[in-house]
Amino acid sequence: MKDVIIIGAGAVGAFIARSLSRYTVDALIIEKEFDVGDVTSMANSAIAHSGYDPVPGTKKAIFNVKGNRMMKQVSEELDVSFIECGTLTVALYDEQLPMLEELKKRAELNGVPCEILTGEQVIAVEPNISKNVKAALLCPTGGIINPFTLTAHAVENALDNGLHIVFGEEVISIERVDGYFKVTTNKNVYESKVVVNAAGLHSDDIARMIEPIDWSVSPRKGEYYVLNHFKPGFVNHVLFPLPSEKGKGILVSATTSGNYIVGPSSEWVEDKDDFSTDALTLAEVKRQATDMVPNIPFGEQIRVYAGCRATPSTHDFIIEPSKKYKEFLNVAGIESPGLVSSPAIGEYVVEELIKAVLPLEPNPNYNPFIKKYIKPQTMSIEERNALIKENPDYGQIICGCEKVSLGEIKDALSRSLPVNSVKALKQRTRAGFGLCQGGFCQVKVVNILAKSKGVSPLEIKYGREGSEIVIEEVKKEAM
Repeated sequence: MKDVIIIGAGAVGAFIARSLSRYTVDALIIEKEFDVGDVTSMANSAIAHSGYDPVPGTKKAIFNVKGNRMMKQVSEELDVSFIECGTLTVALYDEQLPMLEELKKRAELNGVPCEILTGEQVIAVEPNISKNVKAALLCPTGGIINPFTLTAHAVENALDNGLHIVFGEEVISIERVDGYFKVTTNKNVYESKVVVNAAGLHSDDIARMIEPIDWSVSPRKGEYYVLNHFKPGFVNHVLFPLPSEKGKGILVSATTSGNYIVGPSSEWVEDKDDFSTDALTLAEVKRQATDMVPNIPFGEQIRVYAGCRATPSTHDFIIEPSKKYKEFLNVAGIESPGLVSSPAIGEYVVEELIKAVLPLEPNPNYNPFIKKYIKPQTMSIEERNALIKENPDYGQIICGCEKVSLGEIKDALSRSLPVNSVKALKQRTRAGFGLCQGGFCQVKVVNILAKSKGVSPLEIKYGREGSEIVIEEVKKEAM
């Protein structure tokens, strides 16, 4: 019998787990994919929103602002790249200026530092922006963060502190039996006193397993361009157009890895697993982006991708017990600004909701820090040479585009959080994230993974079930 089962290991499930690991508790995370943060949490804008946009008083506003304030400490404890570069929400036309003033009032009500810059001031800090810019709302506490390691390192920290996780298990039914929940997956049956539904796009499907609900989650797809590391400082802030009913609009931003992203679109789709991209949508993304930043070098494009946001019918985050069982907690509809909100949501769910139904004793061995990752690219030449002398694996480069060494890969493979696929290793280390998108290093990565797991390369998946990369052996070693 588990004390708590968390369904879903996206950013929200990850931080619920991390907050729960502060206590002595028998808890399990169930994830249907083969890695954490493998759906919405990996395919987003990677923005730590300041909180200027959500309607004051909503859960979105409350958790966005609190999560933003937590992010510096969280990123230090979890060794995650976070850059507080600030955001600029741009007005390109005179008729947009009243809306900019309204956003400033909203930011102030939410307790978010902000100021309106004139067009000349904006051009001074963003030389590549359209010369038509009239003004922009500067929110200095906004920034960019690595969404892959934010989620993975939060789960790693939870596992280090005593929680457990299973992958590749999809919840297919939940029953209430004699005061506890029987959670059945496609592989196992578990029992738990408390269940937390953090299943993202499928959170409404999970909620309906125990009772009828008066809310739903719909997928809203966003498509993006990823550009190479072509020029540091091409943009210095996260650049947003003024928001619309579809969301915050097409942004232009650097990433913590030195790439640039442009997007997303915002279109309703029926299929919650639709991550396809199409030329017409991407052409519209490009058109809107170049209205704001005319000289974006799309020739530097290295890939496009799409993600689906779990948009709730309530227009606000759903964070509450079910109507029927106070021990069944729904944490659903966590769309933007969900990534930056996740640490605050995790803390609230544990301290206010789980504690209300389950006695929790502090974990005397709790450690909020993970073991820091060695990052050779941040070192001086002298430091790197000393590292390589001590451990030659850090001098063997596996991914030439992103300069990822064998030492970094072995480090990722040695952690409490398993690396179950090529994609998982890519998101932990950036091996395969560069210009060639794994064209040169993927064979090496497959072999390293196979060796570390003691299996054939034929068994190594790229990501999801059925995504094995090597189909068959064509040459046998001599007997």
